[in-house]
Amino acid sequence: MSAFAIYPSLAGRSVLITGGASGIGAAFVEQFARQGARVAFLDVDDVAAAALCKALADAPHPPRYLHCDVTDVDALQTAVTLARQHIGLIGVLVNNAANDARHALADVDAGAFERNVAVNLRHQIFATQAVIADMQQLGGGSIICLGSTGWMKKNGGYPLYAMAKAAIQGFVNGMARELGKQRIRINCLVPGWVITEKQARLWLDDDGRREIERVQCMPGLLQADDLARAALFLAADDSRMCTGQDFIVDGGWV
Repeated sequence: MSAFAIYPSLAGRSVLITGGASGIGAAFVEQFARQGARVAFLDVDDVAAAALCKALADAPHPPRYLHCDVTDVDALQTAVTLARQHIGLIGVLVNNAANDARHALADVDAGAFERNVAVNLRHQIFATQAVIADMQQLGGGSIICLGSTGWMKKNGGYPLYAMAKAAIQGFVNGMARELGKQRIRINCLVPGWVITEKQARLWLDDDGRREIERVQCMPGLLQADDLARAALFLAADDSRMCTGQDFIVDGGWV
């Protein structure tokens, strides 16, 4: 049986996670809560969020859920303020919320473009902006932005999603030096094809399984917990000199 790391520096640390009710985000919430962190998470799926909070009621600090549509910048900023009231100054931000809905460029109009950017890119920038003052007061912090290997692999079927995820890595690189001077780390956690319930239901078929078996260096399906455990390291003091980096967790696909 595998034995996974415990990070003493995460005990009591305040962690804010966007898109935390399901999928990879729920794994982030669970793993941080089990480490003893004080977790608040944002989402719009009240039912899934309630189920997650119930499952984690025995955590050292049960997580706090805040209903928030992160594409609404005003609502996002308000939610960060409320999260701070519940868990204290935010020392870790996990910019996770996203939607990889399939689309074709021919069907994209100006409204669709703005919606895609809002859900996959814009909120990461404004959430980051909203927590910097907290991290300055704390003397440092960790910002984890979720990227994707999808654009690296030149996947088809979601050109705007690919564009947004590539831009996130540019944002991380563009902020690393400025934030680093303040002992604030910012890194890009880059998932491969993580087989969440949504991915399995909508897109994983026999051809996909064969492709995973053929291309991944590691056998088996990439799971949400694999990403969450990498996020723990990036949030903990163990990674104190890691910033401006892409941390790829994809089973060796790229």
